[in-house]
Amino acid sequence: MTRILHRQIHNSYPLAVGGKGVEIFDADGRAYIDASGGAAVSCLGHGHPYVTAALHAQADRLAYAHTSFFTTEPAEALADRLIEDAPSGLSHVYFVSGGSEAVEAALKMARQYFVEIGKPERRNIIARRQSYHGNTLGALATGGNEWRRTQFRPLLVETHHIDPCFAYRYQQPGETDQDYAARAAQALEDKILELGPESVMAFVAETVVGATAGAVPPVADYLKRVRAICDRYGVLLILDEVMCGMGRTGTLHACEQDGVSPDIMTIAKGLGGGYQPVGAVLLGQHIFDAFAKGTGFFQHGHTYLGHPMACAASLAVQDVIRRDGLLDNVKRMGAHLTRRLGERFGNHPNVGDIRGRGLFIAVELVEDRSTKATFDPKEKLHARIKREAMARGLMVYPMGGTIDGARGDHVLLAPPFIIDAPMVDAIVERLGDAVDAAITGVKTRAA
Repeated sequence: MTRILHRQIHNSYPLAVGGKGVEIFDADGRAYIDASGGAAVSCLGHGHPYVTAALHAQADRLAYAHTSFFTTEPAEALADRLIEDAPSGLSHVYFVSGGSEAVEAALKMARQYFVEIGKPERRNIIARRQSYHGNTLGALATGGNEWRRTQFRPLLVETHHIDPCFAYRYQQPGETDQDYAARAAQALEDKILELGPESVMAFVAETVVGATAGAVPPVADYLKRVRAICDRYGVLLILDEVMCGMGRTGTLHACEQDGVSPDIMTIAKGLGGGYQPVGAVLLGQHIFDAFAKGTGFFQHGHTYLGHPMACAASLAVQDVIRRDGLLDNVKRMGAHLTRRLGERFGNHPNVGDIRGRGLFIAVELVEDRSTKATFDPKEKLHARIKREAMARGLMVYPMGGTIDGARGDHVLLAPPFIIDAPMVDAIVERLGDAVDAAITGVKTRAA
């Protein structure tokens, strides 16, 4: 009997004992293609020798030094690399141990910024429905997924939400991309005016929406419009690239493709590729200057921030991505994956949408393609697909509640950047069989 409080108490989990490349192996000798990178984490796959060598070398030198006493070489080198590659205006890095911690730090950073510059009345946070920003209380309050929020609502600070830029579900028939982008962005300005511009602290958004809605990219110039609205009213733009960033969409930062720089950006997952728990907040020079000219510190901290092992692993991961030209492979294999999914599911009666960027792609399932009607949430189609995929040696990241936290099912794919075309083909073949088996199971049950 396990003594672990597992995510699903009544589920029996296989025992992972090894991994190499894009596969994980269990204790029974079965191999699983990691087509989701876990949760879009394992960007270099498993057992990469360059990264494991860097970890060994750092452990031999120094495993831990608390940041209230020391800085370290790997932390300084990683910060230099991240800012060298960052969108314009971002000048400094604050290290944490994961994505939720990064969002918590970003929110507190935004609040302290306004306190430092003499605008303590700025307190309101605006985000989007069907967003996911983490499971700690501040991040959960900011996120817009009702299923995750409901039972913890009494513990959450007040936040405000607008509709996402989600073309498949919200773009009207005959509406151009430009017109839809303008309408979706206008919702932000309307909310700022409703709350009072002088009270709004930040707008928080995933550049490409991740797990909760399934690889939903912004349409046309939506993010440029959002950036302009934030500038107009003095609101900080916080872009959450914990899942979609660090190369996942084909550029190191997803917002590069939209020509937008945020005031604050959160990263994690692909930063360290799963080799160590790590995340970071990238902040603009104006944020740093406010702290430097004011109290002289950021009033926040965790025991393991800037951990030398985590920073060494992350620097090694970033070295490999640059050295091996993996962003180009993300683009090539992303195009191949999208094409193969289109061939397999393009005429499927229960696939409504295939979307995403790079190696960050989702398939949305529907009961009726013509009306976009969803399967009954009680059927938990997403969970069925996961089971069927695992039975076929395939790891994917399905989720329910795609539309509103209750209705809708999708499958997220985020394979390692090192993937090749034959492995992409195998992913699509196994996923196709898993989806068909799961839907047959639902229809059989209904009959």
